[in-house]
Amino acid sequence: MNEEPAWYVLRTQIKRERLAAANLRRLEGVEVFLPRLRYQKATRRGRIWWVEPLFPGYLLVKFSLVEMGRAVTYAGGVSHTISFGSEVPEVPEEFVESLKAEVAKLESSDDEIEVNWKVNPGDEVEVADGPFKGMEGQVVEVRPGAERVKLLLDFLGETQPVEVSLFSLILANPDIPAGWLGDE
Repeated sequence: MNEEPAWYVLRTQIKRERLAAANLRRLEGVEVFLPRLRYQKATRRGRIWWVEPLFPGYLLVKFSLVEMGRAVTYAGGVSHTISFGSEVPEVPEEFVESLKAEVAKLESSDDEIEVNWKVNPGDEVEVADGPFKGMEGQVVEVRPGAERVKLLLDFLGETQPVEVSLFSLILANPDIPAGWLGDE
């Protein structure tokens, strides 16, 4: 067992990631990384901001397994340290640092990544929800105030203009930043 501090993955209690992170930050010799997504969601009361963990139910924590393992495991909100049998795998330092760097580029505050649903006229998109699910089309008009988008979809043998929710779309050909999936 490694006595040096290393990064490990902890499983948290359901919906208790922030509580677990706060309790772990109080322990000396423990570093916590809990990236969160912040985005707007339409509700019956109107648009509201939601904040959810990037990895729901999990935390990345750096500590000495020998010295702090028991204290970390019994911190409030923590369920257990991820292990495979008796083997507790370490998360490579390079991976955590690269993830922190990516989050730092996008974050608005306190490890929160603000997600803006941006599509522009001319973008190729796929409908991910609703009666047109799976269909691809081109954005013609964006009405952000109403959270609606007008698309041109090919169906019934013709190109038809259709209006759908902004939140039901995914980019058909997203640009994935280099290094995001491990490729340089």
